[in-house]
Amino acid sequence: MYRSTHNPNYQLLLSVLTATRKRMGVSQVELAQRLGNTQTFVSKCERGERRIDAVELVEFAEALGVPPLEVLAEYLERRDSNLFAASKKTRSRS
Repeated sequence: MYRSTHNPNYQLLLSVLTATRKRMGVSQVELAQRLGNTQTFVSKCERGERRIDAVELVEFAEALGVPPLEVLAEYLERRDSNLFAASKKTRSRS
């Protein structure tokens, strides 16, 4: 199990979170204001320079007006489809 922000699954989670923010039409500045933090904080989180924990993930989702389970479900769906695609590639090479 990777603990790094460079873990592909963690990067996927960040991309889901960033896509959710953009889909909701919220800028980094606006999200930062809603979180009571700075735009730099949001940027570092989205780029993986600062790792976010489960509590912060919930806070990000709620600040975006999205149920946290919706963000997590999208992440799991994309992760599972990536795993399925990788598994399919491995089998076709055999």
